[in-house]
Amino acid sequence: MSQASFSASVEIDIFQGYFAIIRIVVLAMPGGLASSLAITLDTLQTANAFSRQSGKREAFEVRTFEVTRTTTCRFREGDVVIVPGLGTTTQAELVACLVGPMGQRAVKLVRAARAAGAIVVASCASTFILAEAGLLKGRRATTTWWLAPVFRQSYPDVELVTEQIVVADWPVATAGAAMAQMDLMLAVIAKFAGVRISQACARYLLLDHRSSQAPYMAITFLAGQDGRIARAESWLRKNIDRKVTMDDLAAAAGLSPRTFARRLKAVCDLSPVRFAQRIRAEVATMLRQTTSLSVDEISRRVGYAEPSTLRRLLRRDAHPM
Repeated sequence: MSQASFSASVEIDIFQGYFAIIRIVVLAMPGGLASSLAITLDTLQTANAFSRQSGKREAFEVRTFEVTRTTTCRFREGDVVIVPGLGTTTQAELVACLVGPMGQRAVKLVRAARAAGAIVVASCASTFILAEAGLLKGRRATTTWWLAPVFRQSYPDVELVTEQIVVADWPVATAGAAMAQMDLMLAVIAKFAGVRISQACARYLLLDHRSSQAPYMAITFLAGQDGRIARAESWLRKNIDRKVTMDDLAAAAGLSPRTFARRLKAVCDLSPVRFAQRIRAEVATMLRQTTSLSVDEISRRVGYAEPSTLRRLLRRDAHPM
């Protein structure tokens, strides 16, 4: 792929309802998620098609650059720089990527882009590149749920909103887990090509509206990163039909309540109350989907005397019931 700078004419004809062509720069990391890159290109292509059908010129001019040791781009104010998701599956792989030559090159590129006045967006583990570049300092952001505790520890000056799929704190925007790249692209399209084009893309691509990644967060996966927290999780699942206090959970983990709360926050980014609620909601949803039990019976089985309490909890976390 070309590493040369590119240019495009920008014309605005208000009377015809035409808008400026937005230049999109996609920074493709080596070993990055092929699906995330494909989603980026496909949604932008779809948006351009709908823009043409509506009688306007294409909304986006798209250029893709492979990030190498020597990649250079000439960014301009108003460009939109997109970093699709990385292909890392472990924390160790992520760290290796960030400190490696390609990760450092990507950090320099997004920092230069922002300094030039470009808008910068990223999803999944690529949000760490934006954070490393200092672009998220003092801003609201999100990242993939399973790396949220690491992100929070590494960048305490970022207001991390774990549950949200997309956090648009323009001129920077971030998205959650890998497939949230689609939601991120719809947000970009809505901002620069209009809500109608974005909605048309969503309908054409059969995309459901999703505002939270909370229903998809696997608490067992997060808890399993700390043996003591895993013990508390296992104990809670065995005693899910009873009232449980933080002292109970701490005792199951073999920790003092204060130490348990601190380690739980570091591993799962949850308070003890939210930890218990999330597991109860997960079990309730599973029972609803796999049994013919009534809501009243499911509520009792997960420790709630009143079904209304469970319903409120599920609505808050976007679990259908």
